[in-house]
Amino acid sequence: MLHHDGSWSHEGVPFTNRRLRERFDRAVCYLPEERAFAVRIGRFRGFVEVEEAAFFVRSFDPDAGAIGLSDGSRERLDPSSLGVSPRDGALLCRVKRDLAPPRGLLARFGHAAQAELLSAVEATPRGPRLRAGGALHRLPDLG
Repeated sequence: MLHHDGSWSHEGVPFTNRRLRERFDRAVCYLPEERAFAVRIGRFRGFVEVEEAAFFVRSFDPDAGAIGLSDGSRERLDPSSLGVSPRDGALLCRVKRDLAPPRGLLARFGHAAQAELLSAVEATPRGPRLRAGGALHRLPDLG
């Protein structure tokens, strides 16, 4: 199981090996035909129960407006997709829209990436805006 905080467990036993956790993070994939998440390592494919988000935002590059995800991929952040986790207030966004159109899949911001994103928010006369990719973007209501 992939928990909301990014930790892994199998039959209730947490993964304690850092390298194993990182390998599983990189191996998560979405199978559109099954509408399910799986881990693919070599020939092995196992379905994964996901508590909240299967992908985690590990970094935010305000100059490019891009995010780095736990599976090693990068993509442009859609600021209009930002939301707040009902579990604990962590930021969420939508990613991989090509795999699950039209909304995409949830990704949860890690602490460092969330701090990077929040440091790119500027106060303007029209309210807070996110500076990303050389432009100011209106933020959705995150309250």
